[in-house]
This record gives sequence, structure tokens and C-alpha cells, in this order.
Amino acid sequence: MPAVAWGVGAALLANTLYSVGFVLEKRALTRLPEVSVRRPAHLLRQVVTSPLWLAGSIALASGFGAQLAVYRTLPIAAAQGIFVSGLVLLLLLSARLLGERTSGRERYAIAAILAALLMVVLSLQGNEENADAVGQSSPAPLILLVCVPSLAAGLSLYASAERRARHRHRLPTTGVEYGVAVGLLYGVSSLAIKGVSGVLPDVPALFASPYPYLLLCTGAFGLVMSQAALQRCRASLIVPVCTTVTCLFTAVLGTLAFGESLPHEPVPLALRVTGTALAVAVLLLMPKHDAPQEPAREPRELLPHEP
Repeated sequence: MPAVAWGVGAALLANTLYSVGFVLEKRALTRLPEVSVRRPAHLLRQVVTSPLWLAGSIALASGFGAQLAVYRTLPIAAAQGIFVSGLVLLLLLSARLLGERTSGRERYAIAAILAALLMVVLSLQGNEENADAVGQSSPAPLILLVCVPSLAAGLSLYASAERRARHRHRLPTTGVEYGVAVGLLYGVSSLAIKGVSGVLPDVPALFASPYPYLLLCTGAFGLVMSQAALQRCRASLIVPVCTTVTCLFTAVLGTLAFGESLPHEPVPLALRVTGTALAVAVLLLMPKHDAPQEPAREPRELLPHEP
């Protein structure tokens, strides 16, 4: 059980680092000129001049490091259920530090996340006698078969969202499409981190595998795409959507690709499945458009001849 407890602690640490990192980057981006994915070099030159953005990036990179410890000790599906819990801290920090207000549906999502976290953590109790449930490797062709189409789908969806966002008559977007697109890329990145955790410390085998190259690809595209999306949309909505898609993608496809099995006992199995279903509910509860804000109305002055 100590290994499971270590994995849960590492997952909660990763949640904290991710939440702090996204909020710091969002706050930095609000102070910078508009960035665009069409000019990636210019985007990078702008963001690296901000100490606040650099602090957020360091926090996010540290979160990726914590994920390595998580994937060595917890099954993929269980880890994703805990990662979703980071949305609670993210929403609290967004309200406190960014002044972003959550809607009623988003508050219901927080309650669903807390329930999902509790169920997934309780489902880990069934793994005490099944320590080999954590998968360590996957055939490279299978990983590429899963990851390459997902990368293409994420890039295509993001480009489509960019085209729709340029139509001025549309309602202000909350960023759901951006979140789904970036979430697919980070899902691929999550599978690559899982693969790295199983290969290390064999460095030659690591570079002979597709994992470092998938990380490089998702890191480059994800960095540029996420910064443009964060600047345009509320962090309190786009990050939960991105996180939910990433966790669902990793839990479903990662469990299959790395040959992990669900708990065999009925109670832990029910807790794991129900917790995952509640995590999906987070995405379904998110509105796709922000309500247009009405301009402030000036008090009307009465003319002399008016009553």
C-alpha cells in the first residue's frame, strides 16, 4: 500500500503544480499583446519576456515530472481520476487571482469532480494484492496507431475553431473547442509520459522508442496552441475541458494500449467506472458560449420640458 499512497500524493502534487502553472500563465498573458498561432516565433518571444509566465511554465514542467512517479505506481485509469480533481483548485485560483466567475453548471461540475476523486481513490483499495496491474510497456506500432491520428484530429479541430472564431457575428466562445483540441494533444503527451516511466532508466531504449519524439511534438504544438487559447478564453473553463478530455483519452486508450485491467472486485470496479463517468460529466456540463455582456447603461438626464 505505501506505493499506492506515494502515487496518490504525487498525483495531488502534480494537480497543484498544473493549477498554479495555468493560472500564472493566464495572468501573464492578460498583460501581454495579443498572441497568434500563425506567428509561433513571435508568440514565444513575447511570453519568455514575462517572469510571471516563466514561473507558470516551470510549475507546469514540474507537474510533468511528478506524473512520472504517478505512472510508475498507479494504474492509468486511477491516475486520471485523481488528475481531474485538480480542476477544483484551478477554479478556486481562477476566481481568486483572475477574477473569473463560475456559472451554476460549473459549480455543479466541481461537486461531480469531488465525488469522482473520492470514488477513484477508494477503488485503489482493491489493488493491494494486484501490484502488477500497473502496465509498463506497449508495442510501438500500437502507440503510434493511437497517437498519430489523435494529433491530427487535435490540430484539425483547433484550426476549425480558429476559423469559426474569426466570424464576428458569433457569440463569444468559452473555449470548449480549443480545450478539446489541446486536450487531445496533452492526451498523447500523457501516454508518452507513461511510456517514458516504463522505459527509464534505460536511456538507449528510451531514445529507440517513440515516446521522446511524441513528447517533443506535443510540447511544441501544445505550447503555442494553449497560450493563444488561454489568452482568449477563461482559464476556469478552457482548462477543465482540456483536463477532462486528456484524462478520458488517457484512461480509455492508455489502459488498452498498456494492457492494464480494471479492478476485478465488484465494489472497486463500480467505484472506478462511476468515478470516470462523473469526470465525463464535467465536460458535458460546460457551456459552449459565454453570455454576451450588455454595455453599461448611462443614467438618462431629464430635459427641462420632461416630467
